Amino acid sequence: MRFGPVPVADALGAVLAHSVAVPGGRLKKGLVLEAAHLEALREAGLAEVTVARLEPGDVGEDAAATRLARAVMGPGLRASVAATGRVNLFAEGPGIARVDRAAVEALNRIDPMITLATVPEWQRMGAGGMVATIKIISYGVAEAAVTATCKAGCSALSMAGPVVSRAGLVQTAVAGENGAKGHRVLADRLARLDVTLGANVVVPHKVAALSLEIELTAGEVIFILTGSATSDLNDVAPEAVRAAGGTVTHFGMPVDPGNLLFLGDLNGTPVIGLPGCARSPALNGADWVMERILCGVPVGPADIAAMGVGGLLKDIPQRGRMRDG
Repeated sequence: MRFGPVPVADALGAVLAHSVAVPGGRLKKGLVLEAAHLEALREAGLAEVTVARLEPGDVGEDAAATRLARAVMGPGLRASVAATGRVNLFAEGPGIARVDRAAVEALNRIDPMITLATVPEWQRMGAGGMVATIKIISYGVAEAAVTATCKAGCSALSMAGPVVSRAGLVQTAVAGENGAKGHRVLADRLARLDVTLGANVVVPHKVAALSLEIELTAGEVIFILTGSATSDLNDVAPEAVRAAGGTVTHFGMPVDPGNLLFLGDLNGTPVIGLPGCARSPALNGADWVMERILCGVPVGPADIAAMGVGGLLKDIPQRGRMRDG
């Protein structure tokens, strides 16, 4: 691509590099100059104008952005119409964003004029939420670079939609609490992914009472929220899961708030032991785990361990003891 000032008489068919005020209006940058535009530039008293002109083997900004969007998009995404070298990618429905970080980084290393920016991997998205934006910085780029970026970024982005429609919650109480707040806050969280929460069930903070209710709870995922924090792998809630015939696969996570989460399984149904901070609508580690499970993305100990970088979240009063207390 050639770029720079040229005499107005030689600018026919070139791309205007900078917006220019002319009698009766303004010619916007990115405009492909026609004869009437050149006349307006002359009337404005301009002898030369800065333009870009594609050369053989170049691809225009909008065409390049469109091609890259088609290459990187996987299921669950839709693309905007290219304009000024930009295409935005949106979620077609609720879910979490799958981002192939290595592919995105490889794509962005090929040509600095070809860029892709995304939300963080596994970011929860609502329908219509912007997952990524493609921007071609220059007015045109080499065909070889476009081909290489499309190959590097092939299917790098997609959405994982909810695979669960109904979940159950069992809470325990130590001082007569009714569990209304915890139930309401969890129901709101699940609704963002089109998941319905069952009835509010509260039992005494005892292994026997909790294990019985866990066995009776209907839902494709079972949540447990205890009135007293789970502080050991053999505490009331994990013991109740085992007493109900289930297993506990992991306890603890390097995300704060959210440290006291545990994961388990009851006859193939995922069990999530929520930390007490889940009673607050503020973001906490449980959100990252439950959103993946609700969208069919497996979560194991290695996945949870990897959440530590970026896992220092905003502190919340509901923890009872603030970090600097």
